[in-house]
Amino acid sequence: MARFLIVEARFYGHLNDMLVAGAGAAFKAAGHEYEVMVVPGALEIPGAISLASEGDRFDGFVAIGVVIRGETYHFEIVAGESARGIMALTMDGIPVGNGILTVENEAQALVRADPSQGNKGGDAAKAAMALLTIKEQYA
Repeated sequence: MARFLIVEARFYGHLNDMLVAGAGAAFKAAGHEYEVMVVPGALEIPGAISLASEGDRFDGFVAIGVVIRGETYHFEIVAGESARGIMALTMDGIPVGNGILTVENEAQALVRADPSQGNKGGDAAKAAMALLTIKEQYA
């Protein structure tokens, strides 16, 4: 049994609830445990994962959040930099599943977040579990 940390940027609560539910169900189905940590926004997710990975409490991580395009350049910064931060963590050998949705509108986010439709939270949890398996096989 492995232990995972879901790091959630709680900006769109109703969408995050679905993403976390999907991730949690995937972990439970695989017999793993998980906790949820809330951070202010998607840009804080990689930093929180980095800090939490310094100990041996967690075997892997899932990033959960929703970034919806607005009228300013902010979307590109948040979407790109949060993804870059998560990729840097995985390149350092930390198993992280990226469940941060980057979408044009809330309707797109709803379809992707809903566990009975897109289930991107569940997909992110499965990615984290797969990376942990690879890490364990090749460590």
